[in-house]
Amino acid sequence: MIYDVAIIGAGIIGASIARELSRYKLQVCMLEKADDVSCGTSKANSGIIHAGYDPEPGSLMAKLNVEGCAMYPEWAEQLHFDYKNIGSLVVGFCDEDMAHIKKLYERGLKNGVPGMKIIDRDGLVKLEPNISENAVGALLATSAGIISPYMATWAIAENAVINGVKLFVENEVHGITGPEENADKLWVLHTGQGDIQAKCVINAAGLYADTISKMAGARDFVIKPRRGEYFLLDSNCTSLAHHTLFQTPDAMGKGVLVTPTVDGNILVGPSAGDGSPKDNTATTRSGQDLIFDKGEKTIPNIPRRNIINSFAGIRAIAYNADGTPVNDFIIEEDANKKGFINVAGICSPGLTAAPAIGVYVTKLVEKAGIALVPNKDFIAVRKGIESFKNATAERKEQLIEEDPLYGRIICRCEMITEAEIVRAIKSPVGARDLDGVKRRTRAGMGRCQGGFCSPRVTDIISRERGIEMTSVTKNGGCSYILNSKTR
Repeated sequence: MIYDVAIIGAGIIGASIARELSRYKLQVCMLEKADDVSCGTSKANSGIIHAGYDPEPGSLMAKLNVEGCAMYPEWAEQLHFDYKNIGSLVVGFCDEDMAHIKKLYERGLKNGVPGMKIIDRDGLVKLEPNISENAVGALLATSAGIISPYMATWAIAENAVINGVKLFVENEVHGITGPEENADKLWVLHTGQGDIQAKCVINAAGLYADTISKMAGARDFVIKPRRGEYFLLDSNCTSLAHHTLFQTPDAMGKGVLVTPTVDGNILVGPSAGDGSPKDNTATTRSGQDLIFDKGEKTIPNIPRRNIINSFAGIRAIAYNADGTPVNDFIIEEDANKKGFINVAGICSPGLTAAPAIGVYVTKLVEKAGIALVPNKDFIAVRKGIESFKNATAERKEQLIEEDPLYGRIICRCEMITEAEIVRAIKSPVGARDLDGVKRRTRAGMGRCQGGFCSPRVTDIISRERGIEMTSVTKNGGCSYILNSKTR
């Protein structure tokens, strides 16, 4: 098959582009080297929908941040993923901080950010009773929110697939042949599963976007990874913070934040360390101590005993070939390679900007010569999987009557049923491993971190996928859960 558009990368950026393109009568495919969507930067970040006061006015980053933030309520409602408009606070601890906060406020006005206000300590304490006694004021941005980034990516990708996009997982691109090199004048993507031909290629490969661009003979830039560590507190700590709490930013980013998650936990992080390999998502004692100490600057006496998980994510920071920072998103059709569109260097606020990036890139596809004929059969709404935990008592009875698997609790910590796990595996973008089930249902995300439910989830994956239990993995590849059969 010849595709109109081939998207490399199935993170939230690739998925958002795919969904927007599925609004039109196009043959679109999305290639992902991992065995699931959302396995790169998209699965391990803060989950913050930023208001948009931070990017430089006039930048593409500023424009798409504000537009994307405004799009999330509708996307969340249509695609059935959790979004909470909790607002954010940039907390100041001295006069210098407050001067910087005033600059952020003025920058936000230029960027068109609604609902901003600078508040004093009294106003801050009313909003956040647990705030440090050293805090003197804050910038309140009421349009900010939070999502689960991996749940959102799955929902967006699934809607794209429902509307005709072909998703190819475990398809790493290891070579690219340009249109000028073949008689059909098509792009040819060489993958481990065969060749993909397309009229237009979109490079949304995240941390590896520089490698893909070079393969295509397109713009020369470098992606340098910036690793950030986090820790997660148990849901019994949910009252610690009610807004996303930032400290005043520095050259390395927005600093260590303390924020609620959509699932009722408290997240603290990230650190900011350059120089790590792109695949280094290990946590360290020093990194965890650092974010704990910095987090306590905002909220004192964080209960360390209630930390239930720690993880690290990698941000993609773009530099020009001469080593100078790009300082903006790279979203453009290449000047010398027609039909090749780079969507690279999508660091923070990339998650926020994702829906708007999808719209923006769709316009670039049209400019590249791909006709956009509206798809009258486009399905905007995705049902998702109904949560047993959040259902009323009456609805729980109805769910069990409709599907008895709703009556079997597999994950006790999060009250996740067998029905939800089975539906996650059988969805159009189905879970293939334990982490895939975890990202879609939260089975294994509670206090025991899968200690109770992992064996049962492994059994369910084996049964529903028709594979041996010894073939079930944690996160694809050779990460097998079991190495032999005992009985």
